[in-house]
Amino acid sequence: MINLTDSAVNAIKSAISSSARPAGGLRVMIEAGGCNGFKYKMGFAEEPKPDDTVIERDGLRVFVDNKSREHLVGTTIDFVLGPESSGFTFHNPNATANCSCGKSFG
Repeated sequence: MINLTDSAVNAIKSAISSSARPAGGLRVMIEAGGCNGFKYKMGFAEEPKPDDTVIERDGLRVFVDNKSREHLVGTTIDFVLGPESSGFTFHNPNATANCSCGKSFG
């Protein structure tokens, strides 16, 4: 459903291990908004919710709710280091338009 690159897995594991709050995994969601209609949202979560899909990779758990799942099928999440900025990128085959910031799609 969602693919995570090695770079993304390592960045998420590092962030979880240095987090002050306990985290059982990463929640990935889609919300209305952004330049093109939808935006990606990520945050730590202690446990999955009852209707979540749980994706596991290399000991990392990713939680995706039912509403977000249909928009994320086939998406690859990467973590890119760059000279001007670093962060997560989303390669979503379901997106028909993307914002230049990479955080919004339509």
